[in-house]
Amino acid sequence: MTEALPGDLLRDLTPQVVAVVTRRCGDFDAAEDAVQEALVEAVRTWPERGVPENARGWLIATAMHRLIDAKRSESRRRDREHADHLAEPEGQNASGIDDSLDVLLLCCHPSLTPASAVALTLRAVGGLTTREIANAYLVPEKTMAQRISRAKATIKGRSLGIDGSADLAARIPAMMKVLYLLFNEGYVATEGDHLQRVDLCAEAIRLTRLARTALARMTGTAHGELGGLLALMLLLDARRPARIDAHGAVVPLADQDRSRWRHEATREGVALVDSVIGTGRPGTYQIQAAIAALHNRAPTAEGTDWLQITALYGLLEKVAPGPIVTLNKAVAVGYADGPGPALALLDELLRDCAQNGAGGFADHPRVPAVRAHLLELAGDLDGAAAAYDLASVRATNLAERRFLTSKAAALRDARC
Repeated sequence: MTEALPGDLLRDLTPQVVAVVTRRCGDFDAAEDAVQEALVEAVRTWPERGVPENARGWLIATAMHRLIDAKRSESRRRDREHADHLAEPEGQNASGIDDSLDVLLLCCHPSLTPASAVALTLRAVGGLTTREIANAYLVPEKTMAQRISRAKATIKGRSLGIDGSADLAARIPAMMKVLYLLFNEGYVATEGDHLQRVDLCAEAIRLTRLARTALARMTGTAHGELGGLLALMLLLDARRPARIDAHGAVVPLADQDRSRWRHEATREGVALVDSVIGTGRPGTYQIQAAIAALHNRAPTAEGTDWLQITALYGLLEKVAPGPIVTLNKAVAVGYADGPGPALALLDELLRDCAQNGAGGFADHPRVPAVRAHLLELAGDLDGAAAAYDLASVRATNLAERRFLTSKAAALRDARC
């Protein structure tokens, strides 16, 4: 036995063990449940007994033992199976990186809804229990269990592994979308009292690192867009310590104390951006990472290169057009060219959405928040306060709602 804290080790081993057990029993659903039971047993016994020398083999053996328990009652058969599976599986790569990618791609299968894929990924690849996932998303455990059960039913019968390079290429975008959604939920929690969920951000970064390493190993080349996604996460997460003040209140980017930013994460993120930009046609994550890098490189808010950021948003509109992209571009235009052109761009965006059958976008909470910010830049404090009020009513995150309400109150006080 070796002495170690099992948390990180269990997270690293979870997808590897799920892959091995799935191949042996031919049933992902049963294998994933058995591995969850093995993880619970490890958390219960390892702190007291120590981590086994062959932790991966122990988890495989224990999971298989659970499967055997469910199917056979003969104790001698259980003991024999347990002994057989303590050894590493023949022909399996000891690092398990390829296994991890197989399981991650299966959990992010395009047939799953994004919410189901995120939940299944956290459980089968991240090693979180259903209760932990439910707590992270502030939903009842029963609701999350049903979501995970539906996800497993959807991919039932689908095998692990990739059927050629075309299959791999088709499934990578869905995987990146799931990882991006997971990070975003941690960066700005949809609901609850807290602005951010550090554990979800950390897990998204860990899984993206894992996927990038495994994919490079499988293909022999680094995946530029996956590198861009990792860079984006690192650059945004680098600002985490300064995004809330000592009282838990939201601090907007322009007012953040940049000395509190995590500079090691910034350096890694910027280096990643520099390594992937220019290696091919830039994708949406690479462009977003380039924008984030410009913010993180700026020594002050006033020193931000808004002209270049505006140009990058223009490129992003061509690569991945959408109203949120144009809404973000309006903020950049407000700093680069002034609030007048930015408000005109915002109005044009809303007209286009209404004409294209997407008029509901006007109800998005960020729309009045951006309008409020631009009106504040233009000196229309009354209009800005009213827009901040509207944004606070629509916000679902309580920390954001408190921030927007305080902004409206501060502008009204400034008028007195």
